[in-house]
Amino acid sequence: MANNNGVDGNVDAAPESLQTLAEFLERSLDSATSVVMMRHTASVCTVYLGDPAGPKEELKQIGTIAITLANEMLESTASGANQIQIGVQVYRFVRSFTQIGDVAAVVFSAD
Repeated sequence: MANNNGVDGNVDAAPESLQTLAEFLERSLDSATSVVMMRHTASVCTVYLGDPAGPKEELKQIGTIAITLANEMLESTASGANQIQIGVQVYRFVRSFTQIGDVAAVVFSAD
């Protein structure tokens, strides 16, 4: 399992990318589903909740983030099993890639 840079005890010290990822992971845990990020334009990444193996129409769009923030999330995590700590909360998840329709997608799923 990749043990990625987390920030012990201080949420504000965590990079914005990891704080944002933690917020998405919390939402995915609440709905027992995955976070799916797809890049539809050169500057914006669309974020969904849902099953990436299911129909694209069933993915629920929950927001957009700048490509720079999405890239920082990828740089701060690894493909496969990950663990990050934001404050006192530890997040364990698996990062994978898939194709949804003709668009590549990054998937973060609870471990």
